Order: sequence, then C-alpha cells, then structure tokens
Amino acid sequence: MTPFFGPVAMANRNVKFEREISVRALRVRTDRPGLLTQFAIALTLLVFAACGNKSPPPPPPPPEVTVIKAVGQPVTVFEEYVGQTEAVDTVEIRSRVSGILERQGFEDGARVKHGDLLFAIDPQPYLAVLAQAKAALAQTHAAHLNSRQNLDRIKPLLAEKAISQQDLDSAIAREATDAANEDATRAQVRTAELNLEYATIKAPRDGVISKALIKPGGLVNASTTLLTTLYSVDPIYVNFTVSEQKLMELQRQLKRNPGEEKGRLPPFRLKLADGTEYKSSGTLNFVDAAVDPKSGTLQVRVQVPNPDRALRAGQLVRVIFPSLQPLNAIRIPQQAVQELQGKRSVFVVDAEGKAQFREITANTRLGNDWVVEGGVNPGEMVVVEGMQKVRPGAPVKAVVAAADAKKADDTKDDGKKGDARPPDAAKKAESPKSAVTGPGKDDNAKPAKPAAPAPYPGSK
Repeated sequence: MTPFFGPVAMANRNVKFEREISVRALRVRTDRPGLLTQFAIALTLLVFAACGNKSPPPPPPPPEVTVIKAVGQPVTVFEEYVGQTEAVDTVEIRSRVSGILERQGFEDGARVKHGDLLFAIDPQPYLAVLAQAKAALAQTHAAHLNSRQNLDRIKPLLAEKAISQQDLDSAIAREATDAANEDATRAQVRTAELNLEYATIKAPRDGVISKALIKPGGLVNASTTLLTTLYSVDPIYVNFTVSEQKLMELQRQLKRNPGEEKGRLPPFRLKLADGTEYKSSGTLNFVDAAVDPKSGTLQVRVQVPNPDRALRAGQLVRVIFPSLQPLNAIRIPQQAVQELQGKRSVFVVDAEGKAQFREITANTRLGNDWVVEGGVNPGEMVVVEGMQKVRPGAPVKAVVAAADAKKADDTKDDGKKGDARPPDAAKKAESPKSAVTGPGKDDNAKPAKPAAPAPYPGSK
C-alpha cells in the first residue's frame, strides 16, 4: 500500500496540476475570439441605436449671389474703323535739269513756305549755254535786219522794172527766213534762261519737308533723281474702308447716298494710337464710286483740321462714327457674362429665387460693360458675382447691388445734356469694330462695387 504523501503520490499530483493549467490556458485562447466578436457586435448595435435616435442634418442654405437689375436705355453705337492719315498735297521734289548739287537750303523735317529755296545746282554750265544762245540771237537778229532792209530797197524798183519779179520774191523769202531764224534763237535763249532758273529749286507750296536724299556734291539727273518730299499739313486726310453692308445701312437711314450732302452727316472723331481722342473732329470728304470686288469694301475719306501738326502723313488712327439712330439695349458688366465657343451667356434670378441660364446677344462692348441686345428682358435680375456657386434651376439667395446715389444723380444730369462719348479703341486690328455708349456714361468708368446689399424679394 502506497503512502498518501509518498514520492510517487507527489509526482502524480504535479502532473495532474500541470495538465489542468494547460487545459485552462487552451480554453482561454480558444474563447478569446468569441469575446472580441461579441464586443464588436454590441458596439455596432449601440452606434446604430444612437443614429436612430437623431434626425438627418439640415440641407445647406442656398448660395448668396449679387445681382443687378437689367434696365433698357438708349445707347449710341459707335463704329470704329482703322484709318491712315494722308497729306492733302504730297509733292516729290525732283530737278528739271542735271548737274552737281551745290547747296541745300533747308533743314531736314523743317516747315517751309511757298518760294523758299530748297536746292541749288551748279549754274555755271547753264550760264555758258545762255551766253551762247544770246550770241546766236544777236547774229540772227543782224541777218534779219539786213534782209529786211534789202527788201525795202528793191520793192520800189519793181514798179520801174529795174528788177524782175523773181528778185523781189527771193528778197521776201530771205527776209522771212531770217525772221524765223531770229525767233528760233530767241527761243533758245528762253530755254537757256529757264534751265538756269531750274538750277535753283524752290518750294512749290507751304508744308513740311522730309529729309534730303541727295547731299551737296552729289550728281542730280533731270526728272529721275528724287531729292526729297514735301507734305502739306493743314488740313489732313484720313482714309479708311467700310463694308458694303454698312454702306447699305447708311443709305437706308439717310434715304440717300452718303457721298451726297456730306455736311449733313455727324462729325467723325479720331482716336490716336495712345488711346487719346483728337481734339478736332472731321467731316466726310470723299466716298468712292465703286465697291472693291475683292474685299467688298468701299473707300471713304475724312478731312480733319491739323493746325498744330499733331497728325502726320501715314499715321494710323481709329475713326469713330456714331450711329444715326440710338439703340435701345441693356448694359451688363463684363464679369457677369460667360463666353464659350463664341457664345455669351448669363445667369438670371427669377421671381421664385432660382437661377436660370440665358444665352444673350452681345456683339459690342463699352469699357467694362457688354451691350446686350437680346436674351435678357428689362427688369430681370442678372447675377454679377458668385456665378461659380450657381447651378441652373437651383435656388439662390440674391442680394441687389445698391447704386451710389451721387453717381445716379450725375448720370441723370449727363443724360439731360445728351453727352455721348465714344468708346475705347480695340486692341486687335480686325474688321470694323463697334463700340457703344449711353447718355451720361463714362467710357472708362469701372462698374460700381456692391455696397450694403439688400435682399432680393424673390429670394428664398
């Protein structure tokens, strides 16, 4: 019989104890995933329960946009054309005789008057020719005098039959021949005098002269060598072309040809290359009789006063011509107009406070404004700021840009005066451009920034 506390018994107890510990550890490792799964399910149920107890978040408020009220007003359309100035008289200075240039009597680019000395060619050869012609004239004059005296002596002898009729006829022929020779040599003298005068070249009229192309000491060939060019300055011409369509439009409005009764047309204004307006306006001077079949345009010329020489021949300017009939249109800031593939559009806010997409007809621009001829009706609200937040048909919160009271008063005063100023020149040289302006509007004025916006009644 084995004792209870013997070595064998102790060994068995240790083995049994270790076995129980291993089993418990295995059970703990086996049951741990189940506990984690149950914890995750409980947490998910708690989250769903919490979500079920709360209401969904409210929708975002409609975006806020700034709008202006479209107002129709009479607008004067200005057609702009690229023109080039031309001197009324352009004289190419050439010599009528050949020779060595001896002297230049002007400074390059100076203003000259009629009769001023321009060039002097060496006159010595022409002085010698003139002396020779005068000597020949003296000889022929003496011969003519002798033949005439002989004729006077033999005429009475024919009555006495002292000479024959043939002798008298011979004397008459001799006297006529000597008279003709005298006239020929007198003409040679005149020619020599003219050549001597032509050796001194004078200004044919008042004007401004260009630089000398031949300097003293150079050889001048008669009629072929260009010495310089003389330009008249006051008045000056401005040439430009108009389309055939514009010509027909003017004819319908005037009920006559634009070239007839030129003084009845409105004055033409000029804009210089730096954007400033020329102080004097021009009048229609010439309308070509035929349309160019290649380009379909018509040559037109305007005469402009130029007392201060502000305009020079060959200068590029812009000719601005106002329309004869005002156009009833709406001006919308450029920032409100979207351009895509040649089409222009805006957003308007309807009475329900929803944004609506509109395509517009706008072909002309004045400063920072487009002139809208169609697509927007007077009284509608046009979005000018916040368009990137707008979707067609979506509600918006519209605020009206308040106009400055002082500017409104100035606009009314200018409208009463009827002041219409032409637009700024376009930067690209294209076919005739159009610009517009309205009574009392400043072409260079920027659109007023919205101040103290007031909520639009139709907004939500």
